Amino acid sequence: MTEICPVKCREGAIDVLKKLRNAGFETYFAGGCVRDRLLSAAPVEYDIATAARPADIHTLFPNARNVGEAFGVMLVRNNELMYDVATFRKDGPYSDARHPDSIEFCDAEQDAQRRDFTINGLFEDPINDTTIDFVGGKNDLENRLVRAIGDPSERFAEDHLRMLRAVRFSSRFEFSIETETAEAIRKGSHKLAGISKERIGEEIKKMFLHSNRGVAAWELQYLGLDLIMLNEASCMNAPTRIGRLPAISSYATTLAAWILDRNGFESDALQHADRWRKQLLLSNQTFNELQNIIRLHRALFSWDTLGIAKQKRTASTDEFIHALSIVQAEDRPLFIYIKRSVTVLSQTELAPKRLVDGNQLLDAGIPPSAHLGTVLEAVYDAQLEGVISNEDDALTLANAIYRDLLDS
Repeated sequence: MTEICPVKCREGAIDVLKKLRNAGFETYFAGGCVRDRLLSAAPVEYDIATAARPADIHTLFPNARNVGEAFGVMLVRNNELMYDVATFRKDGPYSDARHPDSIEFCDAEQDAQRRDFTINGLFEDPINDTTIDFVGGKNDLENRLVRAIGDPSERFAEDHLRMLRAVRFSSRFEFSIETETAEAIRKGSHKLAGISKERIGEEIKKMFLHSNRGVAAWELQYLGLDLIMLNEASCMNAPTRIGRLPAISSYATTLAAWILDRNGFESDALQHADRWRKQLLLSNQTFNELQNIIRLHRALFSWDTLGIAKQKRTASTDEFIHALSIVQAEDRPLFIYIKRSVTVLSQTELAPKRLVDGNQLLDAGIPPSAHLGTVLEAVYDAQLEGVISNEDDALTLANAIYRDLLDS
Protein backbone atom coordinates (compact mmCIF):
# COMPACT_ATOMS: atom_id res chain seq x y z
CA MET A 1 0.00 0.00 0.00
CA THR A 2 1.35 3.41 -1.00
CA GLU A 3 2.25 5.58 1.97
CA ILE A 4 0.37 8.88 2.07
CA CYS A 5 2.49 12.02 2.30
CA PRO A 6 1.13 14.25 5.13
CA VAL A 7 2.29 17.42 3.35
CA LYS A 8 0.56 16.55 0.08
CA CYS A 9 -2.54 15.44 1.96
CA ARG A 10 -2.77 18.81 3.73
CA GLU A 11 -2.07 20.74 0.54
CA GLY A 12 -4.87 18.90 -1.22
CA ALA A 13 -7.27 19.58 1.65
CA ILE A 14 -6.41 23.28 1.58
CA ASP A 15 -7.13 23.37 -2.17
CA VAL A 16 -10.62 21.96 -1.56
CA LEU A 17 -11.23 24.35 1.33
CA LYS A 18 -10.10 27.38 -0.72
CA LYS A 19 -12.45 26.50 -3.55
CA LEU A 20 -15.39 26.39 -1.14
CA ARG A 21 -14.28 29.60 0.55
CA ASN A 22 -13.85 31.41 -2.77
CA ALA A 23 -17.42 30.45 -3.65
CA GLY A 24 -18.59 32.25 -0.51
CA PHE A 25 -19.05 29.31 1.88
CA GLU A 26 -17.69 29.30 5.44
CA THR A 27 -15.42 26.25 5.56
CA TYR A 28 -13.01 24.68 8.08
CA PHE A 29 -11.05 21.54 8.75
CA ALA A 30 -12.90 19.54 11.42
CA GLY A 31 -12.49 16.80 13.99
CA GLY A 32 -9.58 14.39 14.26
CA CYS A 33 -7.24 16.16 11.85
CA VAL A 34 -7.47 19.33 13.98
CA ARG A 35 -6.96 17.38 17.19
CA ASP A 36 -3.95 15.49 15.86
CA ARG A 37 -2.30 18.61 14.48
CA LEU A 38 -2.64 20.33 17.86
CA LEU A 39 -1.01 17.23 19.38
CA SER A 40 1.91 17.73 16.98
CA ALA A 41 0.96 14.80 14.78
CA ALA A 42 0.87 14.91 10.97
CA PRO A 43 -2.66 13.98 9.80
CA VAL A 44 -3.09 11.98 6.62
CA GLU A 45 -6.89 12.23 6.66
CA TYR A 46 -8.81 15.50 6.57
CA ASP A 47 -12.51 16.07 7.17
CA ILE A 48 -13.83 19.36 5.83
CA ALA A 49 -16.92 21.03 7.32
CA THR A 50 -18.70 23.72 5.33
CA ALA A 51 -21.81 25.85 5.03
CA ALA A 52 -22.14 24.63 1.44
CA ARG A 53 -25.08 22.29 0.83
CA PRO A 54 -24.54 18.96 -1.00
CA ALA A 55 -25.86 20.47 -4.24
CA ASP A 56 -23.39 23.36 -3.90
CA ILE A 57 -20.53 20.93 -3.29
CA HIS A 58 -21.50 18.94 -6.37
CA THR A 59 -21.59 22.11 -8.47
CA LEU A 60 -18.08 23.06 -7.38
CA PHE A 61 -16.79 19.48 -7.64
CA PRO A 62 -18.76 17.74 -10.42
CA ASN A 63 -17.02 14.42 -9.75
CA ALA A 64 -17.87 14.44 -6.04
CA ARG A 65 -19.44 11.19 -4.83
CA ASN A 66 -22.50 11.06 -2.65
CA VAL A 67 -21.57 8.93 0.38
CA GLY A 68 -24.17 10.26 2.79
CA GLU A 69 -26.30 12.93 1.19
CA ALA A 70 -28.99 12.40 3.83
CA PHE A 71 -26.40 13.59 6.34
CA GLY A 72 -24.84 16.19 4.05
CA VAL A 73 -21.64 14.22 3.35
CA MET A 74 -19.87 14.20 -0.02
CA LEU A 75 -16.57 12.59 -1.06
CA VAL A 76 -14.31 14.91 -3.05
CA ARG A 77 -11.23 13.76 -4.95
CA ASN A 78 -8.22 16.05 -5.29
CA ASN A 79 -4.65 15.15 -6.30
CA GLU A 80 -5.47 11.41 -6.12
CA LEU A 81 -6.63 11.79 -2.51
CA MET A 82 -10.16 11.65 -1.13
CA TYR A 83 -11.70 14.12 1.34
CA ASP A 84 -14.98 13.98 3.24
CA VAL A 85 -16.78 17.29 2.81
CA ALA A 86 -19.77 17.63 5.15
CA THR A 87 -22.34 20.38 5.49
CA PHE A 88 -22.68 21.93 8.98
CA ARG A 89 -25.59 20.13 10.60
CA LYS A 90 -27.38 19.43 13.86
CA ASP A 91 -28.91 16.02 14.47
CA GLY A 92 -32.40 14.97 15.43
CA PRO A 93 -33.20 12.01 17.73
CA TYR A 94 -31.23 8.74 17.40
CA SER A 95 -33.92 6.08 17.62
CA ASP A 96 -31.55 3.31 16.44
CA ALA A 97 -28.72 4.42 18.77
CA ARG A 98 -26.44 4.96 15.78
CA HIS A 99 -27.88 7.32 13.16
CA PRO A 100 -29.98 10.47 13.61
CA ASP A 101 -33.57 10.12 12.40
CA SER A 102 -33.26 13.52 10.78
CA ILE A 103 -30.80 16.37 10.38
CA GLU A 104 -31.02 20.10 9.95
CA PHE A 105 -28.36 22.17 8.25
CA CYS A 106 -26.98 24.84 10.56
CA ASP A 107 -23.88 26.88 11.40
CA ALA A 108 -20.43 25.81 12.63
CA GLU A 109 -21.18 26.34 16.33
CA GLN A 110 -24.27 24.12 16.26
CA ASP A 111 -22.35 21.53 14.23
CA ALA A 112 -19.68 21.34 16.93
CA GLN A 113 -22.31 20.61 19.58
CA ARG A 114 -23.46 17.38 17.87
CA ARG A 115 -20.00 15.78 17.92
CA ASP A 116 -18.89 13.17 20.46
CA PHE A 117 -15.95 14.53 22.48
CA THR A 118 -14.59 18.02 22.97
CA ILE A 119 -11.20 17.07 21.53
CA ASN A 120 -13.02 16.01 18.34
CA GLY A 121 -15.23 19.10 18.19
CA LEU A 122 -12.57 21.58 17.08
CA PHE A 123 -12.34 23.44 13.77
CA GLU A 124 -9.23 24.80 12.06
CA ASP A 125 -8.95 27.75 9.70
CA PRO A 126 -5.72 26.88 7.83
CA ILE A 127 -5.76 30.14 5.88
CA ASN A 128 -5.58 32.33 8.99
CA ASP A 129 -3.86 29.64 11.05
CA THR A 130 -6.46 29.74 13.83
CA THR A 131 -8.42 27.15 15.82
CA ILE A 132 -12.14 27.64 16.33
CA ASP A 133 -13.27 26.14 19.62
CA PHE A 134 -16.94 26.20 20.63
CA VAL A 135 -16.75 23.26 23.09
CA GLY A 136 -13.62 23.70 25.24
CA GLY A 137 -11.62 21.15 23.28
CA LYS A 138 -8.33 23.08 23.39
CA ASN A 139 -8.47 23.25 27.18
CA ASP A 140 -9.18 19.51 27.40
CA LEU A 141 -6.27 18.78 25.07
CA GLU A 142 -3.99 20.79 27.34
CA ASN A 143 -5.35 18.99 30.41
CA ARG A 144 -5.21 15.61 28.64
CA LEU A 145 -8.90 14.83 29.11
CA VAL A 146 -11.50 12.93 27.10
CA ARG A 147 -14.78 14.71 27.83
CA ALA A 148 -18.15 14.23 26.16
CA ILE A 149 -19.69 17.34 24.61
CA GLY A 150 -22.71 18.42 26.67
CA ASP A 151 -24.50 15.74 28.71
CA PRO A 152 -22.40 12.56 28.41
CA SER A 153 -25.42 10.29 28.91
CA GLU A 154 -27.14 11.95 25.96
CA ARG A 155 -24.03 11.67 23.79
CA PHE A 156 -23.71 7.96 24.54
CA ALA A 157 -27.44 7.35 24.04
CA GLU A 158 -27.01 8.62 20.48
CA ASP A 159 -24.45 5.91 19.79
CA HIS A 160 -23.40 3.52 22.56
CA LEU A 161 -20.22 2.64 20.66
CA ARG A 162 -18.95 6.06 21.76
CA MET A 163 -18.24 4.49 25.15
CA LEU A 164 -15.59 2.29 23.50
CA ARG A 165 -14.34 5.23 21.46
CA ALA A 166 -13.76 7.14 24.71
CA VAL A 167 -11.52 4.30 25.90
CA ARG A 168 -9.69 4.18 22.57
CA PHE A 169 -8.93 7.91 22.60
CA SER A 170 -7.97 7.79 26.28
CA SER A 171 -5.49 4.95 25.78
CA ARG A 172 -4.14 6.17 22.46
CA PHE A 173 -3.30 9.64 23.71
CA GLU A 174 -2.66 8.66 27.35
CA PHE A 175 -5.49 10.97 28.46
CA SER A 176 -7.81 10.54 31.44
CA ILE A 177 -11.54 10.17 30.91
CA GLU A 178 -13.26 13.11 32.59
CA THR A 179 -15.17 12.09 35.76
CA GLU A 180 -18.76 12.65 34.58
CA THR A 181 -17.99 11.06 31.23
CA ALA A 182 -16.46 8.00 32.93
CA GLU A 183 -19.42 7.69 35.29
CA ALA A 184 -21.85 7.81 32.35
CA ILE A 185 -19.89 5.00 30.70
CA ARG A 186 -19.92 2.92 33.86
CA LYS A 187 -23.68 3.38 34.31
CA GLY A 188 -24.45 2.77 30.66
CA SER A 189 -21.98 -0.04 29.94
CA HIS A 190 -24.79 -2.63 29.77
CA LYS A 191 -26.17 -0.83 26.71
CA LEU A 192 -23.28 -2.16 24.64
CA ALA A 193 -25.51 -5.22 24.26
CA GLY A 194 -27.41 -3.27 21.62
CA ILE A 195 -24.33 -2.68 19.47
CA SER A 196 -23.42 -5.11 16.71
CA LYS A 197 -20.57 -7.48 17.50
CA GLU A 198 -18.88 -6.41 14.27
CA ARG A 199 -18.66 -2.75 15.36
CA ILE A 200 -17.43 -3.72 18.83
CA GLY A 201 -14.82 -6.06 17.36
CA GLU A 202 -13.54 -3.37 15.00
CA GLU A 203 -13.17 -0.90 17.88
CA ILE A 204 -11.30 -3.41 20.06
CA LYS A 205 -8.97 -4.27 17.20
CA LYS A 206 -8.08 -0.58 16.76
CA MET A 207 -7.30 -0.34 20.49
CA PHE A 208 -5.22 -3.49 20.66
CA LEU A 209 -3.12 -2.78 17.59
CA HIS A 210 -1.90 0.39 19.31
CA SER A 211 1.10 0.21 21.62
CA ASN A 212 -0.98 1.54 24.55
CA ARG A 213 -3.22 -1.54 24.42
CA GLY A 214 -2.54 -2.35 28.08
CA VAL A 215 -4.11 0.94 29.15
CA ALA A 216 -7.12 0.20 26.95
CA ALA A 217 -7.56 -3.26 28.52
CA TRP A 218 -7.45 -1.78 32.01
CA GLU A 219 -9.98 0.94 31.15
CA LEU A 220 -12.35 -1.62 29.61
CA GLN A 221 -12.23 -3.63 32.83
CA TYR A 222 -12.36 -0.62 35.16
CA LEU A 223 -15.46 0.78 33.44
CA GLY A 224 -17.18 -2.62 33.26
CA LEU A 225 -17.32 -2.67 29.46
CA ASP A 226 -15.69 -6.10 29.31
CA LEU A 227 -18.74 -7.74 30.93
CA ILE A 228 -21.01 -7.21 27.93
CA MET A 229 -18.53 -7.15 25.06
CA LEU A 230 -16.90 -10.47 26.05
CA ASN A 231 -19.98 -12.16 27.57
CA GLU A 232 -18.06 -13.18 30.67
CA ALA A 233 -17.62 -11.96 34.23
CA SER A 234 -16.00 -8.56 34.59
CA CYS A 235 -12.38 -8.89 35.67
CA MET A 236 -10.06 -6.66 37.69
CA ASN A 237 -6.83 -8.60 37.22
CA ALA A 238 -4.05 -6.26 36.13
CA PRO A 239 -3.51 -6.63 32.35
CA THR A 240 0.27 -6.94 32.69
CA ARG A 241 1.03 -9.35 29.86
CA ILE A 242 -0.84 -7.39 27.21
CA GLY A 243 0.71 -4.17 28.49
CA ARG A 244 4.26 -5.51 28.15
CA LEU A 245 4.00 -6.92 24.65
CA PRO A 246 6.25 -5.48 21.92
CA ALA A 247 4.78 -2.32 20.37
CA ILE A 248 4.16 -4.14 17.09
CA SER A 249 2.18 -7.27 17.98
CA SER A 250 -0.47 -9.13 16.04
CA TYR A 251 -4.11 -8.79 17.05
CA ALA A 252 -4.26 -12.49 17.95
CA THR A 253 -1.21 -12.12 20.22
CA THR A 254 -2.81 -9.26 22.13
CA LEU A 255 -6.01 -11.24 22.62
CA ALA A 256 -4.09 -14.30 23.82
CA ALA A 257 -2.17 -12.14 26.31
CA TRP A 258 -5.39 -10.59 27.62
CA ILE A 259 -7.05 -13.99 28.00
CA LEU A 260 -4.09 -15.10 30.14
CA ASP A 261 -4.15 -11.85 32.12
CA ARG A 262 -7.82 -12.33 32.90
CA ASN A 263 -7.80 -16.06 33.60
CA GLY A 264 -4.28 -17.24 34.32
CA PHE A 265 -2.97 -20.72 33.60
CA GLU A 266 -5.61 -22.72 35.45
CA SER A 267 -8.57 -21.90 33.22
CA ASP A 268 -9.26 -23.33 29.81
CA ALA A 269 -7.92 -20.52 27.68
CA LEU A 270 -9.13 -22.21 24.50
CA GLN A 271 -12.73 -22.04 25.69
CA HIS A 272 -12.34 -18.31 26.26
CA ALA A 273 -10.83 -17.96 22.79
CA ASP A 274 -13.88 -19.66 21.29
CA ARG A 275 -16.22 -17.31 23.18
CA TRP A 276 -14.25 -14.27 22.08
CA ARG A 277 -14.38 -15.47 18.47
CA LYS A 278 -18.16 -15.20 18.63
CA GLN A 279 -18.29 -12.00 20.68
CA LEU A 280 -15.74 -10.05 18.65
CA LEU A 281 -16.50 -11.72 15.32
CA LEU A 282 -12.89 -12.72 14.80
CA SER A 283 -11.87 -13.76 11.30
CA ASN A 284 -10.96 -17.41 10.80
CA GLN A 285 -7.32 -16.41 10.37
CA THR A 286 -7.22 -14.46 13.63
CA PHE A 287 -9.05 -17.20 15.53
CA ASN A 288 -6.75 -19.95 14.24
CA GLU A 289 -3.71 -17.86 15.11
CA LEU A 290 -5.15 -17.17 18.57
CA GLN A 291 -5.67 -20.89 19.25
CA ASN A 292 -2.17 -21.78 18.07
CA ILE A 293 -0.57 -19.07 20.20
CA ILE A 294 -2.40 -20.31 23.30
CA ARG A 295 -1.31 -23.91 22.65
CA LEU A 296 2.29 -22.90 21.98
CA HIS A 297 2.38 -20.67 25.05
CA ARG A 298 1.40 -23.63 27.20
CA ALA A 299 4.08 -25.79 25.56
CA LEU A 300 6.80 -23.19 26.17
CA PHE A 301 6.38 -23.57 29.92
CA SER A 302 7.35 -27.23 29.48
CA TRP A 303 10.19 -26.50 27.07
CA ASP A 304 12.75 -28.86 28.59
CA THR A 305 10.36 -31.82 28.42
CA LEU A 306 9.67 -31.46 24.69
CA GLY A 307 12.82 -33.07 23.33
CA ILE A 308 14.91 -31.77 20.43
CA ALA A 309 12.50 -32.72 17.63
CA LYS A 310 9.48 -31.16 19.31
CA GLN A 311 11.49 -28.06 20.25
CA LYS A 312 12.55 -27.60 16.61
CA ARG A 313 9.01 -28.15 15.35
CA THR A 314 7.70 -25.65 17.88
CA ALA A 315 10.33 -23.00 17.15
CA SER A 316 9.71 -23.22 13.40
CA THR A 317 5.94 -22.58 13.56
CA ASP A 318 4.53 -19.24 12.42
CA GLU A 319 3.10 -18.41 15.85
CA PHE A 320 6.19 -19.32 17.91
CA ILE A 321 7.57 -15.78 18.05
CA HIS A 322 4.15 -14.47 19.13
CA ALA A 323 3.78 -17.00 21.94
CA LEU A 324 7.35 -16.30 23.00
CA SER A 325 6.61 -12.56 23.21
CA ILE A 326 3.94 -13.34 25.84
CA VAL A 327 6.49 -15.41 27.78
CA GLN A 328 8.84 -12.43 27.58
CA ALA A 329 6.11 -10.29 29.16
CA GLU A 330 5.57 -12.64 32.10
CA ASP A 331 8.78 -14.65 32.73
CA ARG A 332 11.91 -13.00 31.33
CA PRO A 333 14.38 -15.66 32.60
CA LEU A 334 12.39 -18.38 30.78
CA PHE A 335 12.23 -16.19 27.68
CA ILE A 336 16.02 -15.77 27.67
CA TYR A 337 16.54 -19.47 28.26
CA ILE A 338 14.30 -20.46 25.33
CA LYS A 339 15.90 -17.86 23.03
CA ARG A 340 19.37 -19.24 23.81
CA SER A 341 18.13 -22.80 23.31
CA VAL A 342 16.68 -21.92 19.91
CA THR A 343 19.95 -20.28 18.92
CA VAL A 344 21.74 -23.56 19.61
CA LEU A 345 19.07 -25.61 17.81
CA SER A 346 19.32 -23.30 14.78
CA GLN A 347 22.91 -24.40 14.21
CA THR A 348 21.54 -27.66 12.77
CA GLU A 349 18.48 -26.05 11.11
CA LEU A 350 15.08 -25.81 12.74
CA ALA A 351 13.10 -26.99 9.73
CA PRO A 352 15.42 -28.74 7.24
CA LYS A 353 14.06 -30.26 4.05
CA ARG A 354 12.83 -33.78 4.71
CA LEU A 355 15.23 -36.56 3.69
CA VAL A 356 12.29 -38.59 2.35
CA ASP A 357 8.67 -37.89 1.44
CA GLY A 358 5.55 -40.02 1.19
CA ASN A 359 6.16 -41.02 -2.42
CA GLN A 360 9.63 -42.32 -1.57
CA LEU A 361 8.18 -44.43 1.25
CA LEU A 362 5.65 -45.91 -1.19
CA ASP A 363 8.44 -46.69 -3.66
CA ALA A 364 10.37 -48.37 -0.83
CA GLY A 365 7.53 -50.83 -0.31
CA ILE A 366 5.55 -49.27 2.51
CA PRO A 367 1.92 -49.51 1.33
CA PRO A 368 -0.58 -46.65 1.66
CA SER A 369 -2.25 -46.97 5.04
CA ALA A 370 -2.97 -45.12 8.27
CA HIS A 371 0.62 -45.95 9.29
CA LEU A 372 2.21 -44.00 6.43
CA GLY A 373 1.86 -40.58 8.03
CA THR A 374 3.05 -41.89 11.39
CA VAL A 375 6.17 -43.38 9.80
CA LEU A 376 6.89 -40.19 7.85
CA GLU A 377 6.71 -38.00 10.96
CA ALA A 378 8.77 -40.41 13.07
CA VAL A 379 11.50 -40.40 10.43
CA TYR A 380 11.46 -36.60 10.33
CA ASP A 381 11.77 -36.47 14.13
CA ALA A 382 14.87 -38.68 13.88
CA GLN A 383 16.25 -36.31 11.23
CA LEU A 384 15.60 -33.27 13.49
CA GLU A 385 17.35 -35.01 16.37
CA GLY A 386 20.39 -35.80 14.20
CA VAL A 387 19.93 -39.59 14.40
CA ILE A 388 19.89 -39.87 10.59
CA SER A 389 21.46 -37.63 7.98
CA ASN A 390 20.88 -39.20 4.53
CA GLU A 391 18.18 -40.79 2.41
CA ASP A 392 19.38 -44.38 2.77
CA ASP A 393 19.35 -44.19 6.57
CA ALA A 394 15.93 -42.55 6.44
CA LEU A 395 14.46 -45.38 4.32
CA THR A 396 16.06 -48.06 6.52
CA LEU A 397 14.57 -46.42 9.61
CA ALA A 398 11.19 -46.03 7.91
CA ASN A 399 10.97 -49.76 7.18
CA ALA A 400 11.98 -50.62 10.74
CA ILE A 401 9.35 -48.31 12.21
CA TYR A 402 6.70 -49.70 9.87
CA ARG A 403 7.48 -53.31 10.89
CA ASP A 404 7.28 -52.33 14.55
CA LEU A 405 3.86 -50.76 13.96
CA LEU A 406 2.62 -53.95 12.28
CA ASP A 407 3.88 -56.07 15.16
CA SER A 408 2.37 -53.88 17.86
